[in-house]
Amino acid sequence: MAVTTPTTAVAPAPAPAPAVPDRDRFLDAIRLLVMVLVVAQHWWLPVLAVEEGTGVLDAGSVIATEGGFALTWVSQVMPLIFFVGGAANLISWRAASRRGTPASTWYAKRLRRLAWPVVPLAAVWIVACHVAVMAGAPHQPILVGAGAAGMVLWFLSVYVLVVVATPVLARAQRYLGWWVPVGLLAGAAVVDALRFGSGFDGVGYLNVAFVWLGVHQLGFHYADSTIHRRYAVGMVVGGAVTAALLALVGPHSLNMTGVFAAETSNVAPPTLLLAALGVLQVGAAVLLRDRIAAWTDRPGPARLLDRVCPQLMTVYLWHMLPISVVAGVLVFGLDIHTPEPMTGLWLLWGVLGVAVLLPLVVPLAHWAVRFENPPAALDGAPGLVRVLLAAALIGGGLLALTVAGLGTGISTLLGLLAVLAGLVLTRAPAREAATARGATAAR
Repeated sequence: MAVTTPTTAVAPAPAPAPAVPDRDRFLDAIRLLVMVLVVAQHWWLPVLAVEEGTGVLDAGSVIATEGGFALTWVSQVMPLIFFVGGAANLISWRAASRRGTPASTWYAKRLRRLAWPVVPLAAVWIVACHVAVMAGAPHQPILVGAGAAGMVLWFLSVYVLVVVATPVLARAQRYLGWWVPVGLLAGAAVVDALRFGSGFDGVGYLNVAFVWLGVHQLGFHYADSTIHRRYAVGMVVGGAVTAALLALVGPHSLNMTGVFAAETSNVAPPTLLLAALGVLQVGAAVLLRDRIAAWTDRPGPARLLDRVCPQLMTVYLWHMLPISVVAGVLVFGLDIHTPEPMTGLWLLWGVLGVAVLLPLVVPLAHWAVRFENPPAALDGAPGLVRVLLAAALIGGGLLALTVAGLGTGISTLLGLLAVLAGLVLTRAPAREAATARGATAAR
């Protein structure tokens, strides 16, 4: 499928939405690439060792070693998943609009699919951590593993924001075209200037919206087939030049991911440098689209993507469980610590670790994929006020779980309760549900 674009960046008036294929294996291939790199870096980047005499687990990061930052420019691929999510959200929202589905109903369905799989994940971790501690396992290493498991939920907490923003930004897309992502990324530049100019890092968290919504909006343009080849070339060149300038002369960190080193990265809070890398990645992906699509259309890759892609979010949520188990066995059971980073032995550690993890992650995901679909008890149209309150509770609960981890603290329990409360609010109000059941029975 060729990627084309209009000759103007701003649409003068609303136009009918273009037809979009139900399945785009190019996007599936990007999802698979992202997931492989995420799992690999969560094994490869931590540096684990037990302090002699104390039994305390020291969890450092390859990022902190000399030259380690270079790895993060390859392993930081989360902008691509927001790009893919933008295309998927726009397609889903427009299909719902054509069916006459209210925004509140669409919100409720997306929020349930987003939040429900976290409930069994958190329950397994919380129970396992309590059982391990009661069985005599050292508390501190358990909390390190639980914290790492909660770390991956940051993506879902931000994704609540992009889901809520989708109908508004879809309308803006029709009227303003390319000015929407341009404006969002310009906002990221302003926030960076305020943050680094004032020395107050807190203001940088405004870029959670500007950076991730800006990259997400590029997915809208992909879904609308408005990323022409020359636009993609401009995105690669502009993203590369901007990223290089900010990295060389700006106050930004050189680290693009925050695996056990979030305070020294461009992720927490996100920065214009991260956005520039994302623009570069999206442009490069679009330029390679025809070649990637030619591969994905072959029978073997097509079958692989069709089988694996429905389980990728399950892999994302659950992969820290086998990683923690394998790391615990090696570090505490066999007294084997992470080798010196950036050495041949460290490379072997990474390759062998991934080889061991693969046969553990795949069956775990095959088992846990059953939790992807929310229970029927959560069905119904809740109304706009209820669903927006649900989004706030789910987003806040996921953020709490991200910060506190999935361990034994009260903050973990409160975060999970907030997610559950938000899920309950996505149901239809009790009176409306009873009326609906009565009408069904009468028929």
